[in-house]
Amino acid sequence: MSAELVPLMGYEAVSEADMRVRAQAVLDQLSSRRTIRDFADTPVPRDIIETCIKAAATAPSGANHQPWYFVAISNPEMKRKIRVAAEAEEAEFYGGKAPDEWLDALAPLGTDASKPFLETAPWLIAVFAQRRGGEQAGQDKKNYYVTESVGLATGMLITALHNAGLGTLTHTPAPMGFLRDICGRPKDEKPFVLMVVGYPADDAHVPAHAMIKKPLEDISDFIE
Repeated sequence: MSAELVPLMGYEAVSEADMRVRAQAVLDQLSSRRTIRDFADTPVPRDIIETCIKAAATAPSGANHQPWYFVAISNPEMKRKIRVAAEAEEAEFYGGKAPDEWLDALAPLGTDASKPFLETAPWLIAVFAQRRGGEQAGQDKKNYYVTESVGLATGMLITALHNAGLGTLTHTPAPMGFLRDICGRPKDEKPFVLMVVGYPADDAHVPAHAMIKKPLEDISDFIE
């Protein structure tokens, strides 16, 4: 059966000069993005979070099955439950489960098992990867390229939140099954990441080495 095709809509042709300006503007903006761990408790309106999730959901996905689900949490009691569960996992991680090489890599960040930001930040966004689904809600088909698709959506979520003027932290305690239980998601969904969202605290600091990014020549080749 051949696919139904419709005309491309919304594409705006711009000059090469404008492309350069736009590309540089995006680079300049994203170059200011930093992962933060010091959040203010200042409220963030729900509609801003909703818009950023909508932006994330425009990401490409395998067979257009859109195998992601976002649970945005501002409820203090639920955030407390998540913090308690996450810190229990992190205590095991820092207490002996993690190999020395991994702990050495984390040392410059100054992280430990304590995660107060999970309660301080006004929003937590739990991102889930769906093994089954389809193009429409309620379908039960095999999803394809799930990890790649959800990874793309998560990157676009970070970008949208940063563009809106918010700080983020991608938190990935392992294992994260507690997120599925607390958020009431089905057993066949895999917790992908817990995004901590809010304004940076007035006294927020970031690790100095996080300011250093690899130059273009170290991360790319151009074959022309």
